[in-house]
Amino acid sequence: MDLTRAAAEALDAADPLAGFRSRVTGTDEDSPGRLLYLDGNSLGRLPRDTPAAIARVVEEQWGQGLVGSWSSWIGEATRVGDVLAEGVLGARPGEVLVGDSTTVNLYKLLVAGAAARPGRDVLVCTADDFPTDRYVVAGVAEARGMTVRELPADIDEGLDPAVLADALDDRVAVVVLSHVAYRSGALADLAAVTRQVHDAGALVLWDLSHAAGAVPAGLSAAGADLAVGCTYKYLNAGPGAPAFLYVRRDLQERLRSPIQGWFGQRDQFAMGPAYDPVPGIERFGAGTPPVLATAAVEVGARLVAEAGIDRLAAKGRALTDLAIGLADEWLAPHGVALASPRDAGRRGSHVTFAHPQAWQLTQALIDRAVVPDYREPDRVRLGPAPLYTRFVDVWDAMDRFRRVLDDGAHENYPADRARVT
Repeated sequence: MDLTRAAAEALDAADPLAGFRSRVTGTDEDSPGRLLYLDGNSLGRLPRDTPAAIARVVEEQWGQGLVGSWSSWIGEATRVGDVLAEGVLGARPGEVLVGDSTTVNLYKLLVAGAAARPGRDVLVCTADDFPTDRYVVAGVAEARGMTVRELPADIDEGLDPAVLADALDDRVAVVVLSHVAYRSGALADLAAVTRQVHDAGALVLWDLSHAAGAVPAGLSAAGADLAVGCTYKYLNAGPGAPAFLYVRRDLQERLRSPIQGWFGQRDQFAMGPAYDPVPGIERFGAGTPPVLATAAVEVGARLVAEAGIDRLAAKGRALTDLAIGLADEWLAPHGVALASPRDAGRRGSHVTFAHPQAWQLTQALIDRAVVPDYREPDRVRLGPAPLYTRFVDVWDAMDRFRRVLDDGAHENYPADRARVT
């Protein structure tokens, strides 16, 4: 790999996605000291079309239409869900619903899935899953009198399929796994793992939060059962944006949400005395949907769909390959080690590096206008979002990383990890 800045510029010149950079905010400046935002896997940039989309809902539908606008709002969760299904997740219409948070959706689908496997009393997750996933699994298991099998997983390389195979038996009801590991970016083989879990008679519930909008999920092709994910990372829907859930079509009538809200009720405006879930994906609705925020989800989902998930994934691999190549040359002599799979085919669109002073390095980078984030125990995580990050942005960020280490600038920062980055 040619690691010169000129080579990075050439990659940008040939990038078929280059035009999308101008369609998000904060990318106009091109000065040597510009902000280099490499935290798109935590919070994506604001698409330029989002403020106008929200304003239309506020000024026209709410401001002028008032309550009469509910006739168009009532189906937004499924309509935008279909945009995500087709353009982002590789699912079919009627299989994705937008609303609630990832945690709430995870709870709904996990309880529903466990109830659909009577006689099975074990839930499986990994010790390296995102904390909310592990907490929800533990809470559901406690409430239902089930057992949790928390599998060991290498925090850099992800779960070994052989370890999962050893944990699967006729007691397992649901397996909860992340498609892309939040810390290292390790990419699970969604289709192969789904087959593995199905062979044991269990259901698999995928967390796509660090995958959606960056790598293909191919849910329908894989025969995936259940999935959840957030929309504020690579889908650029904004802080606190509603999440999504996916339920394979043939499973929907067999599952019942544990949150029996009126937006999941058949003939909801009849205000009937008893809960009777509507057929289809809408049965996993609960309370009134977040109409304004769903408008932002649609903008982000359509932008990603237009760019093409396969093209985004290819660029994400190339961006992180460049970061790894530069780290090998510039950072490794300072004791920085790769903490992600080296094989790009086993990695999502973020890459992580380990160093004993990772916290201090993160603060030094932020003060030099590079925005990564820190993850325990000693990781600096870089998330170059392929929709709008250039190869020269990665090159310049790694150059600043090198200069911090060369100058020992990070030594001036206290090892105080109380501040979240």
